[in-house]
Amino acid sequence: MRFMILVKASNESEAGVMPSQELLHTMGEYHEQLAKAGVLLDANGLQPTSKGWRIRYSGGARTVIDGPFTETKELLAGYTIIQVKSREEALEWARRYPNPYPGDGEIEVRQIFELEDFN
Repeated sequence: MRFMILVKASNESEAGVMPSQELLHTMGEYHEQLAKAGVLLDANGLQPTSKGWRIRYSGGARTVIDGPFTETKELLAGYTIIQVKSREEALEWARRYPNPYPGDGEIEVRQIFELEDFN
């Protein structure tokens, strides 16, 4: 079972402010624990939406919309993908996820569809 841990964007991450050295160190240690446990598939931070774009579909038409995007609460700043044996194991790893914010914050965890889910 694969799960994606999603880190929501903040005003700071959208402004391109890098996380503190302390947070980078803490996240590095967490990802090292995941790697040693053999469950880490990928983990990265995302550039601000000012460096990205969206494609809007309307019927057969596609429209490119350049960032930045204003609704920070709907944006992502990073992710970690893990592969574990159960939802409970994913929950345990997610509970250990370091707080990516200087104060209050939130991460989201979503299970990734597997090919067999479509049969």
